[in-house]
Amino acid sequence: MPWEETTRMSQRGRFVLDFESCLYTMSELCERYAISRKTGYKWAERYAVEGFEGLRDRSRRAKSCPHRTQKDLEERLVELRRTHPHWGPRKLLAWWQKRSPLEDWPAASTVGDILKRHGLVEPRERARRKWQHPAGAQVVAGRSNEVWSTDFKGQFRTGDRRLCYPLTVADGYSRYLLGLKGQSSVAGELTWPEFERVFREYGLPDRMRMDNGVPFASQAVGGLSYLSLRWIKLGIQLERIEPGHPEQNGRHERMHRVLKAETARPPAADAASQQERFDRFRQEYNEERPHEALAQKAPAELYQPSSRSYPEQIPKPEYPGHFEVRSVHHGGEIKWRGRHLFISEVLHGERVGLEEYDDGLWALYFGTVLLARFDERDPELHG
Repeated sequence: MPWEETTRMSQRGRFVLDFESCLYTMSELCERYAISRKTGYKWAERYAVEGFEGLRDRSRRAKSCPHRTQKDLEERLVELRRTHPHWGPRKLLAWWQKRSPLEDWPAASTVGDILKRHGLVEPRERARRKWQHPAGAQVVAGRSNEVWSTDFKGQFRTGDRRLCYPLTVADGYSRYLLGLKGQSSVAGELTWPEFERVFREYGLPDRMRMDNGVPFASQAVGGLSYLSLRWIKLGIQLERIEPGHPEQNGRHERMHRVLKAETARPPAADAASQQERFDRFRQEYNEERPHEALAQKAPAELYQPSSRSYPEQIPKPEYPGHFEVRSVHHGGEIKWRGRHLFISEVLHGERVGLEEYDDGLWALYFGTVLLARFDERDPELHG
């Protein structure tokens, strides 16, 4: 028996004996011996059926490419890492295994060692675990379109010194990046056309998760903005994270860090070329990039468009028969019990509903959203 095969059999023998001892999990052993779990289970099964004879090398002519050497494997890994400099060992392996399946692949730790050897890994300090604030009313998405997240990634200047505000929209379940548009400002009238495009292409979500900044919210009653007003009319529930707690939209924030690293360092020459970068990033992020939280699948493998299509005309809110309904006039006021009650200029031209829930105590609604309460004897709105 050649010396190389004897060495391999000795290593495999130690592996199966360690496994038989029940002192280690399969994952721990595979990490220690720098092999994949698939390979570990293969040697354990061969040993159980054939004993040590089952650990001998077998011909791979029908299963692998004979000219692919360890050096070739390493060169391909290095090339792939240089193409995707922000992908770690697990992502690189997952991407490659889908496209060039082999019987035996190196463990992620081995890939990490290869990258370090070629100077492709920057040492970094272990991050301290941060305290996570519980997100009170947040829904954990269990299917596509149950929760979408939206935000603006911090603005930056392109090479021509113009400001770029990247608007992002993502599905909370699949991580699918539905929209990525470089805006010239955060104004609602510029933002709405991108949401309309996304709604027409993918349908409507059940909920929209956002922060409390412009254009998603305002200082108006109920935090309403012209943008969120349209969402409510479309039957989309609003889910705002708590002020000062971006971690409540953590997966969206993580996507933003990757987005900035891969598209804006350094920025492109102008808005058009910057948008081309955004489009390429979105395609790769959705179609190619494996995600650990998705069992190394790409978002496009999980995402399904919504069954709720975008209507040709945005409907007006309806109210139960026992509600009193008022139109909001110019200046943001309604007529109430012979006086003018200020609501919000954002609601100009809309209809609001009022429900008496106790003697002289009223609740103010826009659609299904409770905006405020007030006492008819002292009509001042309270959030």
